[in-house]
Amino acid sequence: MKGGMNKNLLSAIVILALSLSACGGRGKASSVSQEGDTLRLRHAANLCLVQYPDYLLASVRNPWDTLKTLHTYILVGKHKPLPDRLPEGTVVRCPLERLVVYSAVHSSLLEELGALDAVHGVCSVEYFLQPAVQARFRQGKIVNCGNSMSPNIETLIALRPDGIMLSPYENNGGYGRVGKLGVPLIECADYLETSPLGRAEWMRFYGFLVGKAAEADSLFAIVEREYLDVKRKASLVVRRPTVLSDLKYGSAWYISGGNSTTGKLYADAGADYVFAYLPNSGSIPLPFETVFDKGWQADYWFVKYNQKTDKTYRELRQDYAPYARFKAFEERHIYGCNTARIPYYEESPFHPEELLKDIVDILHPELLPDYEPKYFSNLAVD
Repeated sequence: MKGGMNKNLLSAIVILALSLSACGGRGKASSVSQEGDTLRLRHAANLCLVQYPDYLLASVRNPWDTLKTLHTYILVGKHKPLPDRLPEGTVVRCPLERLVVYSAVHSSLLEELGALDAVHGVCSVEYFLQPAVQARFRQGKIVNCGNSMSPNIETLIALRPDGIMLSPYENNGGYGRVGKLGVPLIECADYLETSPLGRAEWMRFYGFLVGKAAEADSLFAIVEREYLDVKRKASLVVRRPTVLSDLKYGSAWYISGGNSTTGKLYADAGADYVFAYLPNSGSIPLPFETVFDKGWQADYWFVKYNQKTDKTYRELRQDYAPYARFKAFEERHIYGCNTARIPYYEESPFHPEELLKDIVDILHPELLPDYEPKYFSNLAVD
């Protein structure tokens, strides 16, 4: 009798432990049970998906306090009855068909998944480079909802959206009047992942939201396979050039840490990022002197900018004369991406394999002999 009780107790403990660890220890223990089938996410650290018979549970870990949950979503079929005894969270009736999307990053993904028809509103439409979005805007099928930091509430109400995709920020104090509309707010925390594939894997969650789960799974499988293949090739290089990133903005130079997606990307490309030692997963402002001290001898320098014409070495010197003191400037190893005409921000978050190919092609061209760069090119010499 006693032995049987101990065996039952042990079984209960094992089941509880499995429940707690099913999503890597993320979220509330009550949100995962024996009845749910945890969908295996291989790279995303801040997302957990559990499939139940009548709904999908999506838990988003708080990136700023990883012991807490930022948001829990219960995705239920739009035309199915609402299940009894649902866990705590925001109920989202899927597929979403009247979305407001704050960022071109997510509208680009939705277009690729074949779900752009679900987008009825965007914020700051002038920043959306997608021809399809601009065409739908001109046709009146997509409405401009104003600035994402303070969208037009009347416009949002008139749209009657069934979901709003926006990016969360630390200590943002909530979403003001937008948060009181009674519309599910999809907090797109993908940008806070710490690996390129981790961010891209969020497309699987977004696929469920718009009824394109199979398409998202297929797309991610391609992205993952190609990324890991290029990473494997780059891992075999003997010489790892040093790399510096971005430009000074105002009085500070915003530097990505070694645990950021940028830092991981350079490492995967067979490079030694000069700020890889910084532990942060985001960007931190540093004075020019600090950046120069660590990066003036970097072999390569990658920059992004937004202007009508492509930047040249002469123009870069005119922007800030001390740039010319960097080794990469002297040896003409600065590669730029003009985001005014190249959809870098729209495409690269969910296609890190293309960005990785660009970097590898520049640093180790022998590895990808037939590749044509998509984002970065050497600054013009004038």
